[in-house]
Amino acid sequence: MGITVLATIFVFSLVVFVHELGHFVTAKLTGMQVDEFAIGFGPKLCSCRYGKTVYSLRLIPLGGFNKIAGMTEEEELTERSFLNKPVLSRLIVISAGAIMNFVLAFVLLWGIIFANGISHVSSEPVVGSVIADSAAAESGLRQGDRLTSIGGTTITVWNDISAAVEKHSQEVVTVTFIRDGAPQSLSMIPKTDSRTGRVLLGVTPVITTEEQSFFAAAGYAVQRTAELGSMMLGGLYHMLTGTEKAELAGPIGVAQLAGQAASVGFTNLLTFTAFLSLNLGILNLLPIPMLDGGYIILILLEGIMRRRLPQKALYYIQMTGVIILGGMFIFALMQDISRF
Repeated sequence: MGITVLATIFVFSLVVFVHELGHFVTAKLTGMQVDEFAIGFGPKLCSCRYGKTVYSLRLIPLGGFNKIAGMTEEEELTERSFLNKPVLSRLIVISAGAIMNFVLAFVLLWGIIFANGISHVSSEPVVGSVIADSAAAESGLRQGDRLTSIGGTTITVWNDISAAVEKHSQEVVTVTFIRDGAPQSLSMIPKTDSRTGRVLLGVTPVITTEEQSFFAAAGYAVQRTAELGSMMLGGLYHMLTGTEKAELAGPIGVAQLAGQAASVGFTNLLTFTAFLSLNLGILNLLPIPMLDGGYIILILLEGIMRRRLPQKALYYIQMTGVIILGGMFIFALMQDISRF
């Protein structure tokens, strides 16, 4: 429980803090007035003023926020107010949060790849390790054994194993292999994973690690970030078109995943943080009112029409955003509870 709490605080704080830092820095650079930049939420623990900005530390250590002056017409607008700045400046400030999330994902993956190298999974049907209490472990299969057939099905590459084993759920199957240059065979009963329903022998492939230079790791990090982003966009498209079941993780789900990642190791937690940061960046750019993507659409419309939208129209747009986001939050929370 303690690991889950600490991991959740770490992940949310880093991802949200970096997002808000993007808004803050670009607001300052474009000459906007930032009234407050806060680390955390809730009651204020301590604060200090530097120039016209209050920097505060708050009780709930889950991210942060910054308050930019003049975000709405209800406020008194000055030359440093958000609404009085050029369209380009406002687009930069609103987009900067998501961009910083992409940068964070890239930097984390860069560090992970540089520190740990790139892992390559062999396609050869050679046992890299044997999982404890599995059918393979109980029968005596060992690391380094090269599988040649399972239940009479010839094995030439690693991917042949799962298809061959699937035919022999809860029944005795003969596995032939080569050990120390000599052909041998063993009989075993493959077990079914209760969570996934897959029939397993309990072996993993040979995995080799290739160290990377500082700059080579950067190239791999760009590639990995692009792959993850493409995968997320593809999954989002399939969910919106109904070709795949819609699945969302709310706060409970994210906390559980963070705890699971942290229990495996700090590297896994950093990888999960990079994944979540990229996810947050993409979701924030969706053209939904109340999200950064929704603000970007409104600013672009203002730039095209050369005037601001009427307050009544903005009110209905914001209410639509509240309903959409509220529905998404409730849906994600219900899925969290059902999984829990």
